[in-house]
Amino acid sequence: MELGGDLLITTMFVGAAIVCALLAKVGLDRLEIPALIGYMIIGVLIAVLDSRTDAVSQQTDRAFALLAELGVICLLFRVGLESKLRKMVTQLGQASFIWIGNVLASGGLAFLVCRYLIGLHALPSLVIGVAMAATSIGIPCAVWEESGRIDSRRGQLFLDVAELDDISGVVLMAVLFSLLPVLRDRASPSLAFAAAKTAGIFAAKLAGFILLCVAFSRYAEERITRFFKRFEPAPDPVLMVVALGILIAALAGLLGFSAAIGAFFAGLVFSRDPDAVRINASFAAIYAFFAPFFFVGIGMQIRPEELRAALPAAAVLLAVAAAGKFAGTAMPALKTMSRHGAIVLGVSMIPRAEITMIIMQRALELGGDVITQRLFSAMVIVSALTCIGAPWLLHRLLRRSPIRT
Repeated sequence: MELGGDLLITTMFVGAAIVCALLAKVGLDRLEIPALIGYMIIGVLIAVLDSRTDAVSQQTDRAFALLAELGVICLLFRVGLESKLRKMVTQLGQASFIWIGNVLASGGLAFLVCRYLIGLHALPSLVIGVAMAATSIGIPCAVWEESGRIDSRRGQLFLDVAELDDISGVVLMAVLFSLLPVLRDRASPSLAFAAAKTAGIFAAKLAGFILLCVAFSRYAEERITRFFKRFEPAPDPVLMVVALGILIAALAGLLGFSAAIGAFFAGLVFSRDPDAVRINASFAAIYAFFAPFFFVGIGMQIRPEELRAALPAAAVLLAVAAAGKFAGTAMPALKTMSRHGAIVLGVSMIPRAEITMIIMQRALELGGDVITQRLFSAMVIVSALTCIGAPWLLHRLLRRSPIRT
């Protein structure tokens, strides 16, 4: 059966996006700039092309939306897969003190600035506050690894704090989107009661979902993984793990959470099994294919005409993003380390990428009363600049650090 015209154009767009993503990654890696910046620019260029030529059909939009959703699943599945919960539990003392400080400072400062300085309503201020509370572990982690300091005491502390940030970011995202339908109904006379009831139902469903994940992790996951590794050649075991992750993500969506939340817990399910964690290396190719489409999709949602208008808000939010994470991390860290060590740790927590943009994308889909197109564009600019500036500064700070820092 021959492909129709629209499907051929869609296929061409997808193929071109993959080629451009690979070229962007190669070029930006040499410039020591995170590849996700290039992926978002690709999406913006597609949006510009569509605004001028109307070349992107609804079918192409749906195809990119599906690929972007699979990209979200891959992103958070990997976050969960790389989380070392048992190790973090043994080191919670110092890490949790810093983590609580940086989450409260970054999220709280963002909410207050949006609400009282920029003058936003409470709902978008809350969304941006939750989005700002998360960090990006992957981008600074690459700088730590390149410097050879990731296995140092400071490097391990950074990993612990960043992983706690990721976990709390996902939980806060789940709570936020469970409450948003109630919070949007400002006319409700019993808003507090409705919010409490919704939160209770959400907590019960989440507890049940977590129990299912724990039961699967303890009694089924290891047997299934080893069965496929024993009787099926590669890459079947990796595909099985990914397929189960997608199924768990879909189940979470059916329960009223989101596929992103489910993907994160699916990653946690497999993270306890050493055999499954070793599959992470084989999962890299699948991740490398789908993850860029999430950031391409982010760029495609930007309206080019809004970018210039978004710059003032972006400037304020950029200052908030840097100050909140830096102060919230460095100040608690000063109690247990040198000033230079606290500065290095604070700068490491500044980048905002995956979880922040997942929250903003989901909020944008809910409508302008939650997040406007202009605010979304502003946060894309903030994400891009924190992902460029913070690693650049961190690289130079680590280069001047003692070897054991």
